[in-house]
Amino acid sequence: MWLAPEDEPGDAQALFDGVAVVAVDFPVFRDGRGFSTAYLLRTRYQWKGQLRAIGDVLRDQLNFMKRCGFDTFAVRADKNIDDAIKGFTEFTVTYQASVDEPLPLFRRARAEVGARESA
Repeated sequence: MWLAPEDEPGDAQALFDGVAVVAVDFPVFRDGRGFSTAYLLRTRYQWKGQLRAIGDVLRDQLNFMKRCGFDTFAVRADKNIDDAIKGFTEFTVTYQASVDEPLPLFRRARAEVGARESA
């Protein structure tokens, strides 16, 4: 299944049983609607299958795409895949909550302090 930026992710839910992959198109680098689509598919609509980012997918976006729920990426053909993979390791700490880490940093830090104090 292929979703364009203007597609409503909830409309795809009825088709989930018949597909293994949902591809979300990023027609241009500056169009970020696909991030919201991925997040909604994973959280609100409980899509458990493969979620692929396609289109104008670049290194700078990969870590954020992963955080929103993408697990496969079709990096633009004119880009070096080995260089793009480095995009996953450029950030070691995340502040905001997302699909990959449901608690924001301040809540994780508070829980860690509480665990140390009770030990």
